[in-house]
Amino acid sequence: MIRITELRLPISHAPEALEEAILKRLNIQAQDLIQVDVFKRSYDARKNVALAFIYTVDLSVKDEEKLLKQFANDIHIRLSPDTSYHFVANASQVKSASFERPVVIGFGPCGIFAALVLAQMGFRPIVLERGKPVRERTQDTWGLWRKNILNPESNVQFGEGGAGTFSDGKLWSQIKDPKFYGRKVIAEFIKAGAPEEIRYVAKPHIGTFRLVGVVERMRQEIIELGGEIRFSQKVVGFDIQNDRITGVKIEGHADLPASHVVLALGHSARDTFETLHAAGVYMEAKPFSVGFRIEHPQSLIDKARLGPHAGNELIGAADYKLVHHAKNGRAVYSFCMCPGGTVVAATSEPNRVVTNGMSQYSRNERNANAGIVVGITPEDYPGGPLAGIEFQRALESKAYELGGSTYEAPGQLVGDFLAGKASTDFGSVMPSYKPGVYLTDLADALPAYAIEAIREAIPAFEKQIKGFSMKDAVLTGIETRTSSPLRITRGANFQSLNVKGLYPAGEGAGYAGGILSAGVDGIKVAEAVALDYLSK
Repeated sequence: MIRITELRLPISHAPEALEEAILKRLNIQAQDLIQVDVFKRSYDARKNVALAFIYTVDLSVKDEEKLLKQFANDIHIRLSPDTSYHFVANASQVKSASFERPVVIGFGPCGIFAALVLAQMGFRPIVLERGKPVRERTQDTWGLWRKNILNPESNVQFGEGGAGTFSDGKLWSQIKDPKFYGRKVIAEFIKAGAPEEIRYVAKPHIGTFRLVGVVERMRQEIIELGGEIRFSQKVVGFDIQNDRITGVKIEGHADLPASHVVLALGHSARDTFETLHAAGVYMEAKPFSVGFRIEHPQSLIDKARLGPHAGNELIGAADYKLVHHAKNGRAVYSFCMCPGGTVVAATSEPNRVVTNGMSQYSRNERNANAGIVVGITPEDYPGGPLAGIEFQRALESKAYELGGSTYEAPGQLVGDFLAGKASTDFGSVMPSYKPGVYLTDLADALPAYAIEAIREAIPAFEKQIKGFSMKDAVLTGIETRTSSPLRITRGANFQSLNVKGLYPAGEGAGYAGGILSAGVDGIKVAEAVALDYLSK
């Protein structure tokens, strides 16, 4: 097939306009065009009045070789790459028919795809998930949001689907993906019931409610292929002999022998990190970010980003991505922007407050929200691999106190934050966070260098998005779990540097950030596990 890039059409173009543009671009007749598949569709909003869709298409034509030669010097017309997925092994190739089944710890995006690909290759994985199935977990999560009741083992962070279930369901990433593993992730989501459009839109998303059904169907496929999903089974120890994993210890259950263990932990599995560290598994502190959630009217963001095209159903709710390098050397940036969404309670530990953002597929809530976060490094929290966890906990405990010690989150109007005074009343923007927002002064919620940097960044962001520094926009604290505070370092074979058979993977291990990249990492690790079985 042939790939054409940078095909531009007006936002409101007729359905037949795409084919007409292809025929004109290639200078061929309609009868010469056999098939057209849209690989990607994005939009260019740099000039509001000339908003346009930009297409990348793959197509079959008569006499393909001739056409490729004709356009040999055109960088926008090339042979299409092979984006199909190819399995690297099959369990039937393993020399020993009685090999121990691989174990996957965690059933978030990384664990789901590690288990799914292993199952598709015939390895019948056993998945250990400390939380509950996704529908039961959803009820527990609403328990915190509506009744201020936290279940430490079933919440936004723990349970089937991982933290990504209660998010925007964003499916894009900036990772390098030369083997197109991301297409495998997207294809599996579509097969499980996600909308077909996520295959080609530039910034695909599924939304929380749809993700629930998608995750359930993926679980069912793993089971049908011989895998097992064991819920409410918390791993509390690791058997390591002669620098090799030999099994895992499960709270309230018998030990499980295992020679291949995938650590698909989320970034909030703090007790498991501590257990791994105590067992001598090599890990190191890594940078992450902390900050607040900011909420504006979605209509303000739409108008600033899309101008006269704001509200166009073909485009949907507008998003943004912002970065500012503060005078004190700190980078401040928007994180996990959720158009038409809500700010959610995301703690997994009692008496702590953590925020995150979430959107449904429709993205039609009144407010836009995003994390406004400041980059920090291990130099800010010295003390070894686990020091970042204690740094996060201290901030989250402080936020709990500032919010009135009821799981309400501390909040402040942007105008008051910039002026350095406590807020007492909301303005035109009502915060979406449940259980609720307690107005206060956020100056003590983060280290002074972070407050200073954010105060400098918000007016700077105003220059890019008019209205960003509106006085009654709302800041809600705090955002601490932008990524894992540590990395469980692995080698080129995807195994722990000092424990053979242990495969650190995904966000918790410091190798992914978001649903798509975590899914891709799960696939890579599943392949590494399969190839190691074949090498024995």
